[in-house]
Amino acid sequence: MTPEELSVAIRSALSQAVAASRLSVEVPEEVRVERPKQKDHGDWSTNLALQLAKGAGMPPREVATILADALSATDGIARVDVAGPGFLNITLDAASAGELARSIVEQGAAYGTNDASAGHVINLEYISANPTGPLHLGHTRWAALGDSMVRLLRAAGAQVTAEYYINDAGAQMDKFAASVLAAAKGEPTPEGGYPGAYIGDLAATVMAARPDVVTLEHDEAIEVTRDLAYAAQLQEIKDTLERFGVHMDVWFSEKALHDGGAVGQAVDRLREQVHVFDKDGAVWLRTTDFTDDKDRVLIRADGVPTYFAADAAYYLSKNDRGFPEKLYLLGADHHGYIGRLKAIAACAGDDPEVNIEVRIGQLVNLGGARLSKRAGNIIELNDLIGWIGSDAIRYSLARYPADSPLSLDGEELRKRTNDNPVFYVQYAHARTANVARLAAEDGVHRQDGFAPALLTDETEAALLATLADYPRVVAQAATLREPHRVARYLEDLAARYHKWYDTCRVRPLNTDDPVTDTHRTRLWLNDATGQVLANGLGLLGVSAPDRM
Repeated sequence: MTPEELSVAIRSALSQAVAASRLSVEVPEEVRVERPKQKDHGDWSTNLALQLAKGAGMPPREVATILADALSATDGIARVDVAGPGFLNITLDAASAGELARSIVEQGAAYGTNDASAGHVINLEYISANPTGPLHLGHTRWAALGDSMVRLLRAAGAQVTAEYYINDAGAQMDKFAASVLAAAKGEPTPEGGYPGAYIGDLAATVMAARPDVVTLEHDEAIEVTRDLAYAAQLQEIKDTLERFGVHMDVWFSEKALHDGGAVGQAVDRLREQVHVFDKDGAVWLRTTDFTDDKDRVLIRADGVPTYFAADAAYYLSKNDRGFPEKLYLLGADHHGYIGRLKAIAACAGDDPEVNIEVRIGQLVNLGGARLSKRAGNIIELNDLIGWIGSDAIRYSLARYPADSPLSLDGEELRKRTNDNPVFYVQYAHARTANVARLAAEDGVHRQDGFAPALLTDETEAALLATLADYPRVVAQAATLREPHRVARYLEDLAARYHKWYDTCRVRPLNTDDPVTDTHRTRLWLNDATGQVLANGLGLLGVSAPDRM
């Protein structure tokens, strides 16, 4: 019996009690069950009686007792106890609990997916680093967590578009081009320009495509250099993200907003909402009407749009492209953006509490990492992948809430020991695969039998209860935008599996011993565990190896 099936059974029992006039309450559309913190409190618990007591005009324990009587006759439930002020603690019989193993194997990769976020259409924008240099450690946290959020939200039924906002307009692009052109000419980096050997690499790329660039008039040379160097650097960013397991659905150009007139149109559209005003020759947005600390300039007195104007145009473009919900994942130095982005939403006529969500990720420090030889003053993501590996980086970043500062030890992440969480979880999956291989060699095959009532060991009950909790963890992690809940769940599941492995045999002890339904049924449980481990690791963008 799955938690969903148990919820239906409880709701049915309540309906029966109402039909028999034992209770006079409205039957809720959904009943929530949770795993008790203490294993002697049963397999599942619900506080439904406490929720219904006021409407029923009865003490919660009395409501709980009526529900327990109605529920005890349900097939698959061994015992229902009333605890505390009115909790129902439910213990499943072994056969009912064990059926979950077959259900998981049959559902495969679909197990854990749900509709908790169905109907939500979300534009999730993250990373969005300037295309003036390689991705580095500062971008890594949101690269990992943002991609995991996309996977989680999709698993929970949401329609999600992953988007990278390319900051390819403004003065930084001119400085970038000037730096690459100087390197091509063998000149020093201009003041305020970009240092690093990667600039020399880009200069070589530009020269290979346009050897005459060093002879062109300055303005033309800058334009040619900017276009070629930008294309090369952006492609490197895309390649790095793909290597890190991150795929973007949309690469949105800020420059395209300016070139297409969207920035000016955005000002006009916001003016129609009566929040735009003119002062001192500049055009302003009255964001203080919506809790921002000060009004913001859209167009300077010299007629040049501000970055804020581009932000407004970008927000409106998301509405125009059919995204009612906008989720921004920003770096630690972007706290000031929360108020102004929400103010843009409000000025555009949206609900800042519904149509926009802004998350800030705190900094990550990594001990033992060397600065990039190419970039000079940063730790490149490409170097991190080569040194530690994508799996270890992604899993380690996924284990912690994004809003907490994080210090990691690179050498510890490289260790193949149980003290390394990613190794511990991946090893559990590899062990399930190895058990299945060896069982097949001994003639243990799932298709030859399944008797869930035989899964009576204490470690089997604990493992099944943990497996049953996976869909709830996925739904909650998606709703709260917290991938670390999946990582911590996987570590708990791995611990339960390792304990079960040490206690229960899937293969006969001796080669002459017969294969029984107990062996076959345990193989179902082994394979179900491997499936959930693989599903969870997949949500974190981490591989589930069959051998280690």
